[in-house]
Amino acid sequence: MALWGGRFQGGSSDMFRQVNDSLPFDQHLASQDIRGSIIWSRAIAKAGVLTESEQQQLEQALNGLLAKAEAGELDFAGSNEEDIHSFVEAALTEQLGDIGRKLHTGRSRNDQVATDFRLWVREHCQQLQQDLRQLKAALVKSAERHQHVILPGYTHLQRAQPVRYPHWCLAYVEMFKRDISRMGDLLVRMNQCPLGSGALAGTVYAIDRQEIAQQLGFDSPCLNSLDAVSDRDYVLELLFCASTSMMHLSRMAEDMIFFNSGEAGFLRLGDNVTSGSSLMPQKKNPDALELIRGKCGRVFGSLQGLLVTMKGLPLAYNKDMQEDKEGAFDAVNQWHICLMIACEVIDSVELNSDRCAQAAREGYANATELADYLVGKGVPFRTAHDISGQVVLAALAQGKAIEELSLEDMQKHSALIGEDVYPVLQLEYLVDKRNILGGTGKDPVFMALKRELAAIADEQC
Repeated sequence: MALWGGRFQGGSSDMFRQVNDSLPFDQHLASQDIRGSIIWSRAIAKAGVLTESEQQQLEQALNGLLAKAEAGELDFAGSNEEDIHSFVEAALTEQLGDIGRKLHTGRSRNDQVATDFRLWVREHCQQLQQDLRQLKAALVKSAERHQHVILPGYTHLQRAQPVRYPHWCLAYVEMFKRDISRMGDLLVRMNQCPLGSGALAGTVYAIDRQEIAQQLGFDSPCLNSLDAVSDRDYVLELLFCASTSMMHLSRMAEDMIFFNSGEAGFLRLGDNVTSGSSLMPQKKNPDALELIRGKCGRVFGSLQGLLVTMKGLPLAYNKDMQEDKEGAFDAVNQWHICLMIACEVIDSVELNSDRCAQAAREGYANATELADYLVGKGVPFRTAHDISGQVVLAALAQGKAIEELSLEDMQKHSALIGEDVYPVLQLEYLVDKRNILGGTGKDPVFMALKRELAAIADEQC
């Protein structure tokens, strides 16, 4: 049953229906469509379109459909309907006859789908925020388990300065906290109700749009009917949030793939998130992390696709906008899966603390400490930087670490270097000297970890 057949004498071709019909994917909006229809039936009853009895029959039938939708019992595969709106109306008409045909009075599929989609986005935003909190908690708990481990920090994928493992974990916690915050901003901005905007110009029936918005959990109605039916900013924002968060996940995955490599050997991943080789029996591949990294591009593509779709559309609704859903449904699903898999990966991590510490001592990461030591002796930093570089060259020539050089060898480059330099060059000193807010010293890291643990406890209350 099409909702627009009156002026047509012929039916749609099979090929047209393949590109036009959206029920195969907008069936995901069934619950939202039914809930919106319940509220609409109340609104048009107040406007005198339905009798009290008709409204009660409609609401009862809609509640029955809603229960089936939430239980996954609606038979979409056996339906020949064009979209979720015609599917629901056909089901009502089959039960109630002409009463079912009254429900669409004063309403368009344009404001109907915009309302459905906003409800869907709102519900999934809330779920995804919870997913992000779960991953954040997994990172914080991993940091707590391994709070004394020190590993190399990197710039340009070159060993730079040592950091505590919790500091690495909490860097990603900060990223995921921003993702949660962005979703919160989206929820505030998108929480306006399009229902009552009609096809583009509003409706002639005396409905109370404020009440409709309130009953559907929106903060207010949309204020312009043209914008209400043609706006998809909230979908773009959702896809941007998804893309940014997936980028964070991909960066974390890349770090861990390297940390797990034979060349680094900093950590081991659990059997539950790795796979083997069909040829090489010794292999244990970080496939979960590689798939997270790979799916990142898929989510980016959904954002780019919708931006291109929307960029040339005039006001108000255009059928191009039917392309907003499949990419969003897929992106949200992939994001959710990747967040859940990332939690399993983090929970499975076993750190090789000895190897981490050994690597942190390598690569002359204490060269900066030597320069700072000389600054403390009154040497200008640029001069101290040059002296420290010369000491690194001497150590390289002997195949030694800086702290393994004799005092005599170091004093060839500066007579100010004394026996007191050796404690300065030790790994723990390097890390804990950076005892400033946001640094990797013991005190700021443990304070940050304590804050995050308290925040998790509050979220779980």
